[in-house]
Amino acid sequence: MKKFVIILIFALFSSISLAHMDHYKNLNKIEMEIFRNGQLIGYSNYSFVRKGNNTIITNRTKFSVKVLGATIFKIEGYSEEKYFKNQLISFNSKTKQNDKQKFVELIFDKNSKKFDIKGSSYNGGASIDNVIGNWWNHKILQADSQISPISGSIKEQVVTFIGKVKIEQYGKIYNVDHFTLKSKDMTLPKDKRLDFNIWYDKKNAQIIRISYSRMGNWEYRLKNFE
Repeated sequence: MKKFVIILIFALFSSISLAHMDHYKNLNKIEMEIFRNGQLIGYSNYSFVRKGNNTIITNRTKFSVKVLGATIFKIEGYSEEKYFKNQLISFNSKTKQNDKQKFVELIFDKNSKKFDIKGSSYNGGASIDNVIGNWWNHKILQADSQISPISGSIKEQVVTFIGKVKIEQYGKIYNVDHFTLKSKDMTLPKDKRLDFNIWYDKKNAQIIRISYSRMGNWEYRLKNFE
């Protein structure tokens, strides 16, 4: 039984580990809608531009939470992620969270083979094994740590395969793999922890849905990709 489980895990993650920019070579955009407690509150959209071996992925995210007509939480952000072939070479973001300005400036240092990060929550180096914590990239399901796209902080994570399920979304049925993604350090304050459910469509190499609970029940739902 133990041998079977090991083989199953290897087969699952070996298929994911083949993920690279070639999986997205025909992708032009990803559109996600953001829901809180079942109510549509905003969007997170990605666009892809290619020139030779270079790929630029931009993201625009905007949402606001209102209670009794008053806005209690809002985010508006823009980011640009650049790749040369499969290598992330830079990431820049600016995010306005309520009245706070947050940012990330990341570059790949060819000499040290590390990322150099200047962010609103972290300044320093980082291993190139990290991924940017964006929902377009299914490599987030195989990484041991991620870099916050809002503040630049580095967060260690544990990804667990839960099982295969079918879900319905925007009138379509998807056969997906269900994962949880949690902080490795569960002693962190609850508002600092990673604690997501993720549904991944292997056929289309797309994350279909993400859910989490923090000041309500949140979902990011893939509406369209082209």
